[in-house]
Amino acid sequence: MSEEGTPVDLANLEVDQVVALIGSATDEQIAEGMNGPQREGILTEVFRRMEQEYKPGPTAQDATIHWKITQAGGEADHWEVVIENGTCTASDQPSREPRLTMTIDGVDFLRLVTGNAAGPMLFMSGKLKIEGDVAFAAMMQSMFRIPS
Repeated sequence: MSEEGTPVDLANLEVDQVVALIGSATDEQIAEGMNGPQREGILTEVFRRMEQEYKPGPTAQDATIHWKITQAGGEADHWEVVIENGTCTASDQPSREPRLTMTIDGVDFLRLVTGNAAGPMLFMSGKLKIEGDVAFAAMMQSMFRIPS
């Protein structure tokens, strides 16, 4: 949501604009977008960009990662990210056994994926729950270009 309360189309923004938008928004403003009719579009755009921002390299490992993005009073959205053969694909139809499952609410998820929150801090505060290969979770951030 913009400062005026109008919906923002993330697909039309450059990555650095999205980062600045999330960085300057209050939790309440982000929650309004993530708990409203824009939620599906926001998540679809984030995971589309995750595919684009994947950077295969020497630390990259094949893995299936499940994301459960929760919301107050509603069901969690469940997304699957598959890193395999130097590519990254995302789907809202999980079909594989995950190496790692991360559960986080929508506000913290947007802050995390835009570099406006640190994964270790979210984990230590209980806002990010990790099931599975915790060591892989610690290095996973290095596999994506996360704007600063």
